[in-house]
Amino acid sequence: MKKTIIYVCISIVAGMLLGYFIFSESPNVTSQEIHDHESEMVTDQIWTCSMHPQIRQASSGSCPICGMDLILADTDTNGLSDTQFTLSRNALALADVQTTIIGEGSLGEQAIKLTGILQENEEKNATQSAYYDGRIEKLFVSYEGQEVKQGQALASIYSPQLVSAQQELLTALNLKESQPELYRAVKNKLKLWKLTDKQIAAIETSGTVRESYPIYASISGVVSKIMLDEGDYIKQGEPFFKISNLKSLWAVFDGYENQMSQLKKGQKIEVRSLSYPNEVIQAKITFIDPVLNTSKRTVKIRAEIENKMNLLKPGMFVEGAVAIAAGKNEEIIVPSSAVLWTGKRSLVYLKTNAESSVFEMREITLGDEVADGYMVLEGLETGDEIVTHGTFTVDAAAQLKGKKSMMNEGGTIVTGHESHEGMGATIKSENMEVPPIFQDSFTPVLQSYMDLKDALVQSDPEKVQQFSQKALSTLKRVNTAALKGTLVNDLQELERSFMDISMTTSIDKQRQQFGQLSNLFVMIVPRLNKLAKPVYVLHCPMANNYKGSDWLSWEKEIRNPFYGDSMLTCGEIKKVL
Repeated sequence: MKKTIIYVCISIVAGMLLGYFIFSESPNVTSQEIHDHESEMVTDQIWTCSMHPQIRQASSGSCPICGMDLILADTDTNGLSDTQFTLSRNALALADVQTTIIGEGSLGEQAIKLTGILQENEEKNATQSAYYDGRIEKLFVSYEGQEVKQGQALASIYSPQLVSAQQELLTALNLKESQPELYRAVKNKLKLWKLTDKQIAAIETSGTVRESYPIYASISGVVSKIMLDEGDYIKQGEPFFKISNLKSLWAVFDGYENQMSQLKKGQKIEVRSLSYPNEVIQAKITFIDPVLNTSKRTVKIRAEIENKMNLLKPGMFVEGAVAIAAGKNEEIIVPSSAVLWTGKRSLVYLKTNAESSVFEMREITLGDEVADGYMVLEGLETGDEIVTHGTFTVDAAAQLKGKKSMMNEGGTIVTGHESHEGMGATIKSENMEVPPIFQDSFTPVLQSYMDLKDALVQSDPEKVQQFSQKALSTLKRVNTAALKGTLVNDLQELERSFMDISMTTSIDKQRQQFGQLSNLFVMIVPRLNKLAKPVYVLHCPMANNYKGSDWLSWEKEIRNPFYGDSMLTCGEIKKVL
């Protein structure tokens, strides 16, 4: 009992001593100091909008763009620079963010992609012309596209000249022994008019004059054009049939100015058509136009391909891939999935620390496109580690943290409740208007995009293909003579996006690729100042794996192209152009 009382007393004394030492060394903390500390903590907080991360305010409230309640932004810098930010392991795993260490020629052998169209091989074509004046008595070919064989009769012609020449032959035949030179001259005259020895012998044997003679096909092929009708008069040398040998075709591609250093005559090229995407045709570049098309900044590149099965038709769209060896100790190549396009900048996200998930945005200068990547001219070095999958997710994180991003070049903070018009205001404020001649020629491309969008709303993949092919055709007629380089690059990306959509009949894949296509139009259309009617920028928050995606429409009514009937009215209006 005495021992227990002693232990209790010792514990009480020890506790009193400990309390004395702790509190005697601590200054008195007043309620006012506590309030000031709490106010300081609140002042350090930054509020942002989950839908419009460019909004950054020092106090809570509503988003000035969409009206949603603002949320607290992450302000923990952990000693990082103003341009750097971190992502947690959980966030990286959920977004499936992947990085790659780049190096010189790291993608090995690459290929430049080209788009083009099939044309008739003009070297294999023939034009059937009249060898003498006359009148077309009969056409044996009644429609264009009809196949003919060499030596087949195409038409018969009545010619007074030929009738007189036959009479001269019969007269000269009677004088053959006494005037052999006259006989030979008359006979040669008929040969020059393409009468055969057999036909001439038949005239001599029968002793009668034939009033009309047939014209025979000089080559085998397809009649591609009929220029005259029965009963028409024709002059010597005037063409009346065009025959094309479609066993051999030209694949004519548009090579962009920045690709010319990689393309040479004689290079092997793999050609695929939209109609038979699984069939690869091996060919060689046979011609590179020595003159640049100044309106499009392109050069015609031609390859001759065999069409033995007659599956390919002139006018079909084709894609070409020219293999090039990655340069040694020269080129740095990045996959296309790593690059973000803003219309004026090419961006990647660099992982700055191999041991931790620290990222920052880096602007780069791109060169030629090679297969699924691009050559980097400036901005990266061998050994840099960049994001190659989940790039948009990383960019969204940068926006939420107020760092430099594709939408926020400077990473600036908007304090207070100033009115903000969003990304569209940034585009309009810059001096980025384009020449009227470009706008006029680009309008049909915009209409093709709208038609393609409507086909996606209807979930009709065949119409989507048709409108994407139509867009490719109209895009080739766009006048780009006075454009600056960034917009030319955007048009190249448009062409690739339309080509990707036209190469598949899967509505799901078409919708995935439509998101990238729409991003390009959202950047280009605000630069036009001659729109015939308002263009609405609409937003689907569930597209692009729930990351959201924009699209354009002539109508303000929501008709969702990413989901069609399943979620037809899902979306919101962002702004009107």
